[in-house]
Amino acid sequence: MLLVKDLEKSYRSGTRTLTVLHGVNLEIPAGAFVAVLGPSGSGKTTLLGLLAGLDAPSRGSVLLAGTDLTALSEDARARFRRDNVGFVFQSFQLIPSLTARENVQVPIELQGLDGAAERAEALLSRVGLGDRLGHYPAQLSGGEQQRVALARAFVHSPRILFADEPTGNLDAATGQGIIALMEELNREAGTTLILVTHDLDLAARAHRTIRLADGAVASDSGAAA
Repeated sequence: MLLVKDLEKSYRSGTRTLTVLHGVNLEIPAGAFVAVLGPSGSGKTTLLGLLAGLDAPSRGSVLLAGTDLTALSEDARARFRRDNVGFVFQSFQLIPSLTARENVQVPIELQGLDGAAERAEALLSRVGLGDRLGHYPAQLSGGEQQRVALARAFVHSPRILFADEPTGNLDAATGQGIIALMEELNREAGTTLILVTHDLDLAARAHRTIRLADGAVASDSGAAA
């Protein structure tokens, strides 16, 4: 599902060049559940952005589902993400003026597909929010908002889901429930799941753990797989 070769990301800061990631090589099969760990500043979120095609690397390549993201224009990467990728963020990223159902419908409507409302209702019921379809984000708890975000991420059946600290704004029990839902959807849909987290307990639930340090892979529990 993911093939990463010699990935590097650098930024210019005045006359200096700051290298955030360097020499990253990864191979992640379809259906895997991978946790990415590392201290603040180790490059976790930068790596996630490159893997998802949200940003372009300074060097190296990212092949996602057989498509070389580094060979695509920004607009082409956006279309590819729309059709193949799901996201869950720490800050939920819900549209405040839309109801739970309307928020979940957005990815399907952007694709111009039929049955958006029915699919949204089914997934919201699946994550335990069948009675909250008409509620706005401000009327939902943090855990409920993240479940809406999770339903939205899965509504267009993405081939891969990227989650950046998805439990960071939640209490421990609610966070465990969100991860359990992600695991269930991962198993049922066969969606590849890449989770960035600082929580060791959550990371331990993944099939594979990749640790970053100083912008490089320090360890990879699945490197030989």
